[in-house]
Amino acid sequence: MKAQLISITALLLTGCATTSAPVASAPTAPAAISAEATKPPVALQYLYGSAEAAIAVRATNARIADYAAARIKQRPIDSVVLAAGATMDAPRFVPCGNKPFAAVFDADETLVWNLGSMRYFAEQGIAFDPKIWDQWEQTGAGKAVAMPGTVEMLAKLRAAGITVIANTNRTAANAKGSEDALRAAGLGEFKHGETLFLMGDDADGSSKDARRATIASRYCVILMAGDQLGDFSQQFNVKDLPAAQRTALAASPAAAALWDKGWFLFPNAAYGPWEKLGWDDTFPSDTKWEPK
Repeated sequence: MKAQLISITALLLTGCATTSAPVASAPTAPAAISAEATKPPVALQYLYGSAEAAIAVRATNARIADYAAARIKQRPIDSVVLAAGATMDAPRFVPCGNKPFAAVFDADETLVWNLGSMRYFAEQGIAFDPKIWDQWEQTGAGKAVAMPGTVEMLAKLRAAGITVIANTNRTAANAKGSEDALRAAGLGEFKHGETLFLMGDDADGSSKDARRATIASRYCVILMAGDQLGDFSQQFNVKDLPAAQRTALAASPAAAALWDKGWFLFPNAAYGPWEKLGWDDTFPSDTKWEPK
């Protein structure tokens, strides 16, 4: 999520911009701060404050719980983790065998909302700062909150004998801080290397594929959930992959068969790889319209 917070700053700075007043012969009173300038960026208003987002998240959590309960009634042959060398065009999945069941989740904006850090960045009008984020990972426990319906959903999974695992790009150096944050949010115990996997656990950086493979070697992963496509496969995050091709890949027959049937995507309008999209990526040129 790190570099992706820059767009939020841009929104803030745009909302706060004012036009310089001409030089006056006498002092003038400072301009009143507009109501708009005192509000959070629209993306944060939606995600963290709106009933619409809360309902969407709660509904996704309900679907996860229902899917998991139904899925374990008959042991699946394969997990939902792509096997090494598999592609979305030719998908293969890690076999389950007799491994115990597990559900794998991203953490940030999937299990918890990072309200403390996101508010700080927005209020200060600064771009993402890795030093500040490092402090957040270490000391943010109690300021990140469980997303709507998450506590109840995880309780149902655990009661059914499904191990809950977090696979996040928080750093391994701050493992204790992430364990504390998840516990303080009411999500139970997570232990680094067992039920908590972090960036730095392997040499693959922000790619989660190797961590997913490690988890799938120990468990029959019946579902994965996240807020970015990279929470399911690094194939969606190939460098310089054109936006249209990325969308087509996510809508391919293999992927389409998994959405809400093993892969669950949470809404996140605050940040993501889609931030680099241009005008023509977002609005097809043939839809351009202007008033006369």
